Amino acid sequence: MAKCEICNKSVNYGNKLSITRSHISKRTSRTWKPNLRTVKAMVDGQPKRIKVCAKCLRSGKVTKA
Repeated sequence: MAKCEICNKSVNYGNKLSITRSHISKRTSRTWKPNLRTVKAMVDGQPKRIKVCAKCLRSGKVTKA
């Protein structure tokens, strides 16, 4: 399963509403996937390839190798 190795962000599930929103029965399920990137980062002093979400990369929680 797709998951960020820093913040454990994973797939979220919810409902997709119709455009008109007039009938409550017009709902379908959908998923929101995290924006994962495979980067070579320093983990315990060693370079390692990990999957990290873009938010963790931007915030500086990951030090690239």
